[in-house]
Amino acid sequence: MNFKSVLLPLALAMGAFSAQAEVQTIHDILDRDIQVDVPAKRVVLGFYAEDYMAIGGEKSFDQVVGLSRDTWKVWRPASWEIYTKHDPKLAQIPDIGEVEAQTFSIEKVISLRPDVLVLAEWQYQGLGSDVKRLEQAGIPIVVVDYNAQTVARHVASTKIIGQLTGQEARANTIANEYSNAMTMIEERIAKSGLPKPRAYVEFGNKGPSQYSFTYGKNMWGAMLKQAGGDNIAAPYVEWWGPINPEQVLAAKPQVVFLAGTESSAVKDAVLMGEGVDRQEAVNRLKGFTKRPGWSQLPAVQDKRVFGIYQGASRSILDYSMSEYLAKALYPEVFKDLNPEQDYLNFYKKYLPVMPKGTFAVSITE
Repeated sequence: MNFKSVLLPLALAMGAFSAQAEVQTIHDILDRDIQVDVPAKRVVLGFYAEDYMAIGGEKSFDQVVGLSRDTWKVWRPASWEIYTKHDPKLAQIPDIGEVEAQTFSIEKVISLRPDVLVLAEWQYQGLGSDVKRLEQAGIPIVVVDYNAQTVARHVASTKIIGQLTGQEARANTIANEYSNAMTMIEERIAKSGLPKPRAYVEFGNKGPSQYSFTYGKNMWGAMLKQAGGDNIAAPYVEWWGPINPEQVLAAKPQVVFLAGTESSAVKDAVLMGEGVDRQEAVNRLKGFTKRPGWSQLPAVQDKRVFGIYQGASRSILDYSMSEYLAKALYPEVFKDLNPEQDYLNFYKKYLPVMPKGTFAVSITE
C-alpha cells in the first residue's frame, strides 16, 4: 500500500477542518467571555430556535443535538408543524425539557456532549445553581436575549448566533436590517412632533372574562415604548403580569393591542398566527370590547383595537411588529408601511418555510 497516497488526503482534510474550526471568545449578553470551538458542531438550544435558523441558515440545524421542544412545539404548535413537515428530522432532535415547566434535564444536556449550550437570559436565571453543574461538566453556556426587546440586545444576540454558526456576514446583515427599521420608527415619530397616544397591550390568552398579562419594561411593553406609545401599564407592572381592570378603565387608552396565538384551549381567547382565519381573529377581538366598561374606552369608541401575534415578539424579526404598533399609534406617519408583509418577507428571505395566517389585524377589517 502506498501510505503517502493515503496520508496526504487525510492531512489535507484535517488541515481544512482546522482552518474552518477555531476556539473563539464569545462575549455574551451577560458580559461574560466564553471560549467556544466555532462553528459549533454540537449545539443544544434552549430557546430562539427560529432565530438560530434564520441567522445560521437552515443547515445550522444539522449541528443542533438538543432542543427545549416545548418552547417551540407547545408554545407555537402551528409553527412546529410546518417546520417538521418541511424537515421531519427536526422532530427527532432530543428534547431537554423546559425551564419554566421545571422539566429541564441537566443530565440529558450533559449526555448530549454539546460544544455549547445556548440559553435565553430568563432560562439562565431560572436554572439558578444548576448552571454550576453544567459548567462543572465542561459545557460552555452562551446567553442571548431577545425578550428584553432592546435594540442593543437584539443586535448583540444576533451577532453571537452568527459567530456560533460561522455566519457572521449573514448575522450582520440581519442585525443591520433590524437596527435600520427601529431607527426609522424613532426618527419618524420624533419628526412628527405628535403627542404619545395612551396605549394598552394584553396577552389575550384567557379570553375576555379574565385579564391576563400586560407588560411593563420588556416584550410588548418595551416594543410599545419603542413605537412611541404611552404604556398605561408601566406605572403598575414592572415586567409582566395582570393589571387591575379599574386601572385600565381609569387610564382610558386611546389604542388597545391584544396579543394571541393559534391555541384554541380557551374558546374565546385572542386567536392569531399561522392557519388563523382573518375574520375569526377579528371576531375574537370584538369579544374583548364587550368587557365591563370597555364601551367607554376611547380605543373602543374610535375602533382602534388591534390583534397582534404573540409568536412574532422576542425575535429578530419582530421589527415588523414594532412597525405595526407604530402604524396603529401614528397611522398618518406610517401609512406607507405594510408591516405584516414585512413579517412574511423576512421568512421569504431567511427561512425555509412560508407561514400563512393572520399576524396583525384591525378590528375594522
